[in-house]
Amino acid sequence: MKKITQIRNRYLLLLDIVFIIISIIGSYTLRLELGPTFHFYITSGIWMIAVSLIIKPLVYYFFDLYRRIWVYASMREMQLIVVSVTTASILVSLVMLGLFSFKVFTWFPRSVLIIDWLLSVLSVGGVRFAARLLTENRVAASVPGRFSRKKRALVVGAGDAGALVVRELQKNAHSEISPICFLDDDDAKQKHQIYGVPVVGRINDLSRVLENQRIDEVIIAIPSAPGKVVRLVTEVCQRKAVPFRTMPGIYELIGGKVNVNRLREVDITDLLRREQINVHQAGIESTFKDKIILVTGGGGSIGLELCRQISHWHPAELIVVGHGENSIFEAMLELKSRYPEINIYPVIADLRDKARLANIFKVHHPDIVFHAAAHKHVPLMEMNVDEAITNNILGTLNIVNAALDNGVEQLVMISSDKAIRPANVMGATKRIAEMIVLDAAQRSSKSFSVVRFGNVLGSRGSVVPIFKQQIAKGGPITITHPDMQRYFMTIPEAVHLVLQAASIGKGNEKFVLNMGSQVRIVDLANDLIRLSGLEPGKDIGIVFTGIRPGEKLREDLWDEGHEFKPTKHPDIYRDDSSECLTGEELAAVVSKLLHLAEEGDVKAILEYLDETIPGASVSTAAPSEIFTY
Repeated sequence: MKKITQIRNRYLLLLDIVFIIISIIGSYTLRLELGPTFHFYITSGIWMIAVSLIIKPLVYYFFDLYRRIWVYASMREMQLIVVSVTTASILVSLVMLGLFSFKVFTWFPRSVLIIDWLLSVLSVGGVRFAARLLTENRVAASVPGRFSRKKRALVVGAGDAGALVVRELQKNAHSEISPICFLDDDDAKQKHQIYGVPVVGRINDLSRVLENQRIDEVIIAIPSAPGKVVRLVTEVCQRKAVPFRTMPGIYELIGGKVNVNRLREVDITDLLRREQINVHQAGIESTFKDKIILVTGGGGSIGLELCRQISHWHPAELIVVGHGENSIFEAMLELKSRYPEINIYPVIADLRDKARLANIFKVHHPDIVFHAAAHKHVPLMEMNVDEAITNNILGTLNIVNAALDNGVEQLVMISSDKAIRPANVMGATKRIAEMIVLDAAQRSSKSFSVVRFGNVLGSRGSVVPIFKQQIAKGGPITITHPDMQRYFMTIPEAVHLVLQAASIGKGNEKFVLNMGSQVRIVDLANDLIRLSGLEPGKDIGIVFTGIRPGEKLREDLWDEGHEFKPTKHPDIYRDDSSECLTGEELAAVVSKLLHLAEEGDVKAILEYLDETIPGASVSTAAPSEIFTY
C-alpha cells in the first residue's frame, strides 16, 4: 500500500507541475484574450511560471498534499487544499510584485494573480478528488451483481449522524447493507437526497414505508433521539418483523464508550432515553480541565463512567480508587487505552482505612473528589447491616475528613433516592453519609455537595442484567410485585448530569436529578422480552415473588414538605431544606452507629436509624431472599 501511495503522489506532483503551467497560461489568456498586446506580457508570464514551479510544489509538500491517500478525501481535505493554494498564491504574488517593482519585467497584469489562484484551486482540488471518484467507481464495478443481494436498509434520521452512516455503508465495498431511503421529521429535508439517498417521509410514516417498499433492516441514526422515538420505531419494526439496529446515544458518545458509526442492537436503555437538552459545556470544561481529580469506587458502574467522562475534559491527573483489584485492573486497561495522554493512577484501598486514605490524599493532592464508593445492594445490606454501617458511613466520614485535612476545594457525593424516608439499611446509611458531607460543607464553607438520583440501567447486579440472564435461561422472570415502580436513568446520562451539577455547585447543596416518571418493573421486563425477539407470557413467563422487607412500591426523591428549586440546568434541582442532624449531634449519632456496628448489635442499629432519620422504617426489615426482583 505504501509503494502504491508513493507512486500516486509522484503522479500528483507531475500533474501539479503541468497544471501550474496551464493555470498561468490560462490566466494570461483569460485576462488578455490573446490580443495585440499579448506578446508584451510573455516575459512576466515566463517569470511567473518559473516562480510558481519553485514555490507551489514546496508549499503543497509543506501542507502534506503529497502524503495523503486521496481516495478518502473529505471536506477537511478540501479546506486544506484551499489553504495551501492560497498560501502558495500569496507567496508567488509577493515575489512577482517584487520582481515587477525592480523592473525585471515591465508589463505585468496583476489581475492574473487572482485568476491563477482560482484556476489552481480547481486544478489541485479536481485532480485529488478525481482519485476518490475513480476509486469509488472502480469499487462499485468490481462487485457486479452484488448490489442486488445486499440488504436494503431504511435509515431513521437524515442529520449528520444519518449521513455518516449512509456514507460509511456506501464506501465499504464489503458491506452487506445498502441504504435505500431516509425518514426524518425535518420539513426542510423532505423530498431531498443525501448522498443520493432520498428522504421519503417522516418517522411516523415508517409503517407505510415498510408496507410499500422491500426493507430488510431499519437503522436508527439519531444519537439524541429520546426514548419515545426509539420505542415508536422498534414497536413498528417488531410488528412488521423487520430487524432493527441503532447508533449509540449521545451520552454514550460523551463518555467515549463507542464510535459514532458503530451500530448495535437496540437495548432497553434506548427505550428509556430522555430528550437531549443542549446546555453549554464550557462550565464543565473549566471545572475539570487541568485539575487533579480523585474518584472513589472507580471500578464500579457509576465510578468508571465518571472516570470516562471526566477524562473527556482533560484533567491533569485522575486517581481511580477502589477496593476490588480486579475491577480497578479492568478499569485501568480501558482508561489507559482510551486516554493514553492523561496521567491515570490506580489505587487499591479500603475507605475504612483512615491512615491509608490520608496518605493517598497527601501524595496526590486532589483538587476535586467524586465519592461514588458504597455498598448499594438492598437485600445484601439487609443481611450485612454492620458492613453497611462501616463502609457507607465510616468510609464517607474518612473521605470527607481526608478532603478537609488536605485542602480539597470540591467534593461530590453520589447518593440515592433510597435515602429518602429509608425503608432499608442501604438507604439509611446513604442518608447519614449525605448528612456528613453537608455538615462538612457548612462547617468549612467548601464546595461539598450531594447528588441524588434513582436506579441506573445496566449497572452490575441491577435488575436489567438479572432479567437478561433469566431470559437467556428460558425464564421465568421474577418480580416482587406487579405494581412495583422505580425511577430509571442510563448510566452515561446520570453521570453527565452529575458533572453538570458539579460545575454549578457552590457548596452545602443537595442536587436532585430529574428522573422523569417512574417505570413499572413489569413493563421493563416485557420490553426486555420483546427486545430479545420473544413474546411475554408465551415464550417467557413472569412470576411474582412478593415484596421483600425494606422495599417500597414507589421511591421518592425528596422528603414531604421539602422545597426544591431549579438550577441553571433544567434537569437538575436543588433541595434547600436543612438536615435534621448537624455538628456535634451528628458526630454523636455517627459515633454510636459505628460502636454498635463493632459490637455487631444489628437490632440496636436498626432501631437507632429509625430514631434519627426522618420517616425511616428500617427496623421492620429482616433478612430476605437476595436474587428476586
